[in-house]
Amino acid sequence: MRAATVPGFAGRWELIEVPMVSAGPGQVVIRVRASGLCHNDVLCGDGAFGGRLPMNPPIFGHEAAGEVVEVGAGVTTRKVGDRVGTTWVQALCGRCDYCRRTNPPLTGMAGTGCRGPAALSGLTVQGGHAEYFVATAASTVLLPDELSFDLAAPVLCAGYTAWSALRAGRPQPGERVAVVGIGGLGHLAVQFASACGYQTIAVTRTPDKHELISSLGADQVVADGKQLAEVGGADVILVTATAAQAGVEALPGLRDEGRLVMASIDPSGPFNLGTNSQLWARRQQIIGASHDGLPYLAEALDLVATGRVTPMIEQFPADRVNEAVGLLRDGRIRFRAVINY
Repeated sequence: MRAATVPGFAGRWELIEVPMVSAGPGQVVIRVRASGLCHNDVLCGDGAFGGRLPMNPPIFGHEAAGEVVEVGAGVTTRKVGDRVGTTWVQALCGRCDYCRRTNPPLTGMAGTGCRGPAALSGLTVQGGHAEYFVATAASTVLLPDELSFDLAAPVLCAGYTAWSALRAGRPQPGERVAVVGIGGLGHLAVQFASACGYQTIAVTRTPDKHELISSLGADQVVADGKQLAEVGGADVILVTATAAQAGVEALPGLRDEGRLVMASIDPSGPFNLGTNSQLWARRQQIIGASHDGLPYLAEALDLVATGRVTPMIEQFPADRVNEAVGLLRDGRIRFRAVINY
């Protein structure tokens, strides 16, 4: 079977032949039709999360959508022919303090808190940038029949994260939601907030995105936290930008008792409130969100299946995966790249 791999950190992604996979107990084999290219795939390949490549050969990817073609022993919830998507966290150890305290323990990217031998797609086990992919049946989700694989793939991480962030922010009727960073996560977060009926403000420093962002459902578009405050502020701010400090810069636009939700990964940047923060006096909260349970993923997929939210994607055949990685690394993928295997 063909798979995309990286021979060394920051190297060229290559499409190579690797041995065919098979399902073990509790697992399924998926014929991958579409695999979303996440910024974290590139970070993994560039060595941002560790000093060595995690697998041999390293196959990244955690947004794989396709059909089940093999079912392992003991699997009763999936059958051959099922249309499924996969998540980053396949299984946790079930024994460490994190797993003992968390119910259920399988909670998406939050599962990286597991201190045992967790199975993380594209990080500790081989991921979905391949023609065939092995996943635990428990970590898959059935796709709505009317949803294409191409549109489902970005929801499996970007959409899952954006929807979980909105849910974590607990917006109430009549409250205002702002989204910081209108990229792969942010363009979906804007649509989710708008689809739920919240007044939605997009925060971006990219002027040529304004018209498009408005068409996605943003009621207003501003450049920064200061401008956000000038238009009345927001009760919930979803930080989907890849730079953590973007959340701090948005704080001037957060209303009293507002919630700032950090929803993206910045492996090296600071998150520094400085010395003049009035967080305590204004009763504001900072909340972390990731993939907060498979029911949230199902909700996000249903919103996309109904057409109320539409991922904006750029598609690449498998033999152009390195081109897609290069464009993403350079910031030239506007929203989300999807690789077809």
